[in-house]
Amino acid sequence: MLTFETGNAPALTREDVKRGLAAGDILLVDVREPAAYARGHIPGSVSHPLDAFEPARLPRDGRRIVFTCSAGVRSQHAAHAALAAGIAGVAHYQGGIEDWVMGGEPVARAEGGADASGADAHAAGERSGRDDG
Repeated sequence: MLTFETGNAPALTREDVKRGLAAGDILLVDVREPAAYARGHIPGSVSHPLDAFEPARLPRDGRRIVFTCSAGVRSQHAAHAALAAGIAGVAHYQGGIEDWVMGGEPVARAEGGADASGADAHAAGERSGRDDG
């Protein structure tokens, strides 16, 4: 069971996430549903859906774990659950994929494995329905 009200996870900006990914300092964990992740995700992120979230199963390789979702709501819940489970130093991307796309950043897709522009991923998400939060 997730605990949403425990801990204080810092909120990172797009620039924080970009720097962390470029430096290899963060592990970006996308907590959206698999279909939303497949439609478009931040390159380098890994999928770990919130509906089956188990903090003990998070990859642990020494990098700081940063959670992301659509707009920052579910990522904050995941960060709080991880903190409640004793995983220190986690954070969440406050803008999520929506902020990433609005910033014109590249987006990866599971279909075909090719990168797409943020605008293409946003349009694909609009056509198939929004995955809130």
